[in-house]
Amino acid sequence: MLRQDKYETMRIDRRDDGIVVVTLNRPERLNAVNGRMHAELATFSRDFANDREMRVLVLTGEGRAFSAGGDFGPGDPIGSNPEGPTMMIEARQIVDHILECEKPMIAAVNGYAMGLGANVALLCDVVVAGTSAVFADTHVNMGIGAGDGGQLIWPHLIGVNKAKYFLMTGDRLTGAEAEEIGLVNFLVEDDELMDKALEVAAKLAAGAPQAIAASKMAVNAYLRAVSSFVMPISLKYEELTMKSADHREAVKAFQEKRPPEFTGK
Repeated sequence: MLRQDKYETMRIDRRDDGIVVVTLNRPERLNAVNGRMHAELATFSRDFANDREMRVLVLTGEGRAFSAGGDFGPGDPIGSNPEGPTMMIEARQIVDHILECEKPMIAAVNGYAMGLGANVALLCDVVVAGTSAVFADTHVNMGIGAGDGGQLIWPHLIGVNKAKYFLMTGDRLTGAEAEEIGLVNFLVEDDELMDKALEVAAKLAAGAPQAIAASKMAVNAYLRAVSSFVMPISLKYEELTMKSADHREAVKAFQEKRPPEFTGK
């Protein structure tokens, strides 16, 4: 069951209509993913899948952002979860558990959806974006490979060459641009974002659960098959690049609020 007492970085709002709203809740860091949130992202979709009372999940972010991606600031970085499995195992679980979930998951994207944050949103079944939404897989800007599901979901949504361009550059897309190229389903005004997401959620919650599951899982089976050979490669490359001098320089530059100087080492 998806219960609040199991989660520290997410707010769980269980509703009587079978809809649960999960809110990423580190607004002081633009919901950047630290070690604890990384671990919780690996479990929330499975807890939802096993929750007999909830039919549809809406995922959003508290404050000005959906999620700014990995937290590379000092103090509580993305890899700081000593009690859990390795970060790469969790990264695989984040992707696989979302794809294994038979129930509908909707992302309501407010503000920045960067790096891992963007990929978690795009792995959901339906993506609703506000006009202030900004999407980017920014791994390369931190000197690391795009290993958190970006190499899986971006090509599926927008095609191989477009996906490679955005993964190699880290360039940003506005909500309007994301809708135009098929990255998101719906674009609405920011003050209508949750209303639209909940409207879609209510429509799905009122539907036949088994038929809805049967209609999405064959599509997800395709993604899971691709994931089975893409994710080990992408995560291995990400792990290798995280040991590079370029990544160390990117983290230092991020903390010093300056552009990084990459050397290829």
